[in-house]
Amino acid sequence: MSDREPPRRRVPGPAKPSPSARPRPDRADPRARGPVRRQPGPGARQVRRPAGARPMPPPPLRLGRPRPRLRMVGLALTLVMSAFVVRLLQVQAVDAHAYAAKAEQNRYVVHTLAADRGGITDRNGVALAISEDAYDITADPTMFSRKQLKIDDGPEQAAALLAPILGQDQETLVGKLRPKNKLSRYAKLAVRQTPQVWKQIKDLKAALTKKAGSDGKAPNVLAGVFADPSSQRVYPNGDLAAGILGWVNADGRGGGGIEQELNGQLSGKDGKIRYAQSGGREVPTAGSTETPAVPGSDVELTIDRDIQWAAQNAISEQVRKSRADRGYVIVQDTRSGQILAMANSPGFDPNDLSKADAEAMGNAAVQDAFEPGSTAKVMSMAAVLEENAATPLTHVVVPNRLHRGDRLFQDDVDHATWYLTLNGVLAKSSNIGTILATGQLGKSQPEANRVLYSYLREFGIGRPTGLGFPGETKGILAAPGDWSTSQQYTIPFGQGFSLSAMQAASVYSTIANGGVRVAPTLVRGTRGADGRFTPAPQPAKTRVVSAKTAKSVAQMLESVVDDEQGTGIKARIPGYRVAGKTGTANRVDPATGRYRGYTSSFAGFAPADKPRITVYCAIQNATSGSYFGGQICGPVYKQVMEFALKTLQVPPTGAKAANLPVDYKP
Repeated sequence: MSDREPPRRRVPGPAKPSPSARPRPDRADPRARGPVRRQPGPGARQVRRPAGARPMPPPPLRLGRPRPRLRMVGLALTLVMSAFVVRLLQVQAVDAHAYAAKAEQNRYVVHTLAADRGGITDRNGVALAISEDAYDITADPTMFSRKQLKIDDGPEQAAALLAPILGQDQETLVGKLRPKNKLSRYAKLAVRQTPQVWKQIKDLKAALTKKAGSDGKAPNVLAGVFADPSSQRVYPNGDLAAGILGWVNADGRGGGGIEQELNGQLSGKDGKIRYAQSGGREVPTAGSTETPAVPGSDVELTIDRDIQWAAQNAISEQVRKSRADRGYVIVQDTRSGQILAMANSPGFDPNDLSKADAEAMGNAAVQDAFEPGSTAKVMSMAAVLEENAATPLTHVVVPNRLHRGDRLFQDDVDHATWYLTLNGVLAKSSNIGTILATGQLGKSQPEANRVLYSYLREFGIGRPTGLGFPGETKGILAAPGDWSTSQQYTIPFGQGFSLSAMQAASVYSTIANGGVRVAPTLVRGTRGADGRFTPAPQPAKTRVVSAKTAKSVAQMLESVVDDEQGTGIKARIPGYRVAGKTGTANRVDPATGRYRGYTSSFAGFAPADKPRITVYCAIQNATSGSYFGGQICGPVYKQVMEFALKTLQVPPTGAKAANLPVDYKP
């Protein structure tokens, strides 16, 4: 088709129009009324327009060609669509996996499934520590943003509602709900909250949801608050055996005692759950996965709850009466080495650590190291008998004073010269007599020191007991070559070295067990999730002295309690033969490192001729009334031993005591 216009019909006139002139529509219409105006050609005369003639209208505008514009628009659209296609290919093909992973990360939530912590029971299955249902209150910080809630103070409003329920500071909660990391989707607001606390939050969330649905304006500022199932540690008996049990810290790990020692077995293995969520709600989907948690094992201890109660009650009462710093009682099965009770005073309640005294939160019975005093003489006597340096009936002349090394030694009471048997030296707890007896262990004092040191080590002094308890002390016992001049003579009667109450009890259990030391134990075994019971490994056994020596020492210890000259008459138990020893030692003040006050103690076992139970009691720094071990610890020993014998149904043997002589006439 030609771009030229169709030919127009010419109207004759006097002059030919210029080719450059624009055609006018009125010239092409011969029927137009009025005179026809003709354009003059070049050089033509000006034609005068008659008066009253109407002017010609201006020529119409002519539009440009549309095709170039269409081409430009089409090119622009092509470029835009190409950009979209390229981006689409990038998202759906090139980077599809990366974007899918990002979407999945935002869509799916991963939570830890806390394993149920195993329980702790006594030897009879009585619960000492259990776990109850609880919840960790969590939040998704991104759900408190302005984009989600359409308000600027979402975290502040949520914190104001949660603070009184969780018992936390409002500003602290705001900081968790508005973290520095804007992409963080998990914040732990509170741990191990009771079901009642979570119910309060749920009810509040439901009320806010209902309100938001009714008016459509008020946002639910708690929509991003959730709860993860957890557990809370509970100790049904309060402070009973708290020093043994320990506690569980804020991270769900054992913070002391058995809870810490066996944390791996008690805690089990946490699981994990992954699920899709939308608007804070779980969305059922095939992408959800769950790894179940493995519950922890239950732990069965060797202690007896009733005996533990009796021991704790007795020592707490005496510490109160004596206004002492602290005290401890240990009850041990002499044959198996199992601990039946381990009581400390003061104690603490692991259910409420906020009120606990930091110094009382350990287990002083295994963690305190102190000089034992005269209760240690049993080891000196065992060494003398085992080395055949003397017999229980050997005569010992005990002067009023004894000069040795750089010191002048004396007994607790001022006396004239005593004529005692070796049995009487132990019964009357003579320091001078003990120095004289142990001097016979070698041809020289250094040799005697080495022999005594070897026996002390065999009895467990200066080494771990084998209990494996957190923070346990091994005591302090220097090598004999390092003993000072005075230590050579004070160590035989219990000054100049240190031990724990657990070590002291083990010494007496060794004598009671015929001279064989059995490492003390606190755990009988564990019971897994499958219900199968796994007994604890058998404790190590070591022969320290012969059975003959152990029997002789046991008979000598009876004289301490039964003979009127003995220092332990307050520990007598009607119907039973009782072996025991008193102790009153100068005490090193932990604060100053100097001697201040006394360590009062009593140790023994019963029945003396067929031992079943060992009891050790010690009280630190008694400031009211007597401070002698026989006076304040003897009654505690008697009270606890009587209760233990009845609880375990141990009958009297009915045999007569040996009644070894205490003194002789020169």
